[in-house]
Amino acid sequence: MAAEAEHSFRPLDEASLVAYIKATPALASHLGGGGGSVEIKEVGDGNLNFVYIVKSSSGTIVVKQALPYVRCVGDSWPMTRERAYFEASTLREHGRLCPEHTPEVYHFDRAMSLMGMRYIEPPHIILRKGLIAGVEYPLLADHMSNYMAKTLFFTSLLYNNTTDHKKGVAEYCANAEMCRLTEQVVFSDPYRVSKFNRWTSPYLDKDAEAVREDDELKLEIAELKSMFIERAQALIHGDLHTGSIMVTPDSTQVIDPEFGFYGPMGYDIGAFLGNLILAYYAQNGHADQSNDRKAYKKWILKTIEESWNLFQTKFVGLWNKHKEGNGEAYLPDVYNNSNLLSLAQKKYMTNLFHDSLGFGSAKMIRRIVGIAHVEDLESIKDASKRAECERAALNCAKTILKGMRQFETIEQVIEHIKSFDRN
Repeated sequence: MAAEAEHSFRPLDEASLVAYIKATPALASHLGGGGGSVEIKEVGDGNLNFVYIVKSSSGTIVVKQALPYVRCVGDSWPMTRERAYFEASTLREHGRLCPEHTPEVYHFDRAMSLMGMRYIEPPHIILRKGLIAGVEYPLLADHMSNYMAKTLFFTSLLYNNTTDHKKGVAEYCANAEMCRLTEQVVFSDPYRVSKFNRWTSPYLDKDAEAVREDDELKLEIAELKSMFIERAQALIHGDLHTGSIMVTPDSTQVIDPEFGFYGPMGYDIGAFLGNLILAYYAQNGHADQSNDRKAYKKWILKTIEESWNLFQTKFVGLWNKHKEGNGEAYLPDVYNNSNLLSLAQKKYMTNLFHDSLGFGSAKMIRRIVGIAHVEDLESIKDASKRAECERAALNCAKTILKGMRQFETIEQVIEHIKSFDRN
């Protein structure tokens, strides 16, 4: 980054944020021109950034600023502010491709690592919190399969020519520091002794040790890590867990793509499915006398099943619709009969299914024995009960990761998930 840009960066507090907004027409216009008073609330409960909700009598916006360190650790863990640029860029690109599920970016200031965007209004809540509360979202599978199909297909070589694709890859290669963070916390730290790892001790001490000593698991995770680093398949969100999705029963909005880069499609799909599986196993810890959560667990499994099946149908549908277009992966004059194309699609989707299962399992494992856990499980106050839920999730993830190529359908995966649930 240019020295001038570094020099002009300053962290904003509530007072300086008001002045910044008033001096920025693209933001002030959403608050009635910036002339009246505003109310500011800092709501950044994530691991990395400061997030402000700014309200006036005329409107509401969200302002997000990246600081040069990992917020949940402090300045002892430096972190590039350029992540804000890639977040804004990914939001804009995914918003172009799937505006119905991506909030609009109003303003981005690269020097300040600051973005102003649409406020996702109540009653939207973070999906993870809805899953903990036991709320059903009947359109979630339809909406998320839509988002994943469109953002992944339209940024892949199934739709784009290699020249345009490589331009995108080259631009997002600069988000290397965020990718390296993922490489460390998802694919490396859980499989070694690391000061950042934690788990529900002492209950899971032997389970965490078993992960670190499982050579078969390490061989599989090595392949996934290589794929994550090397395979520039599509512009992925890069952190598509249930904390990056805001929902109501009839609306779904995907936020926080600061890890965005050209990577393997299965990483996004797996992140979403893996977090739903974690939510499934957490339900036993949230059950009580008034609600045993059994009906809700069935709904989660149904959502997992529908999410993959709908995604597969929509993705292949887009492929068929645009098979005569600019995409250079499967040229129409090579795959010029429907039987051959159908065979190619089947092979492609089978590989993508297995990739998704592998990445989803890796994401589950890191949430149990790595640095960053999930509220679904963390909010279970009884440590022994929490550990019981975590062990079931961990054992499920380990067996899927080591046997992912044996699964042919999502229905088989659902049966596998159920087999580790003792309730």
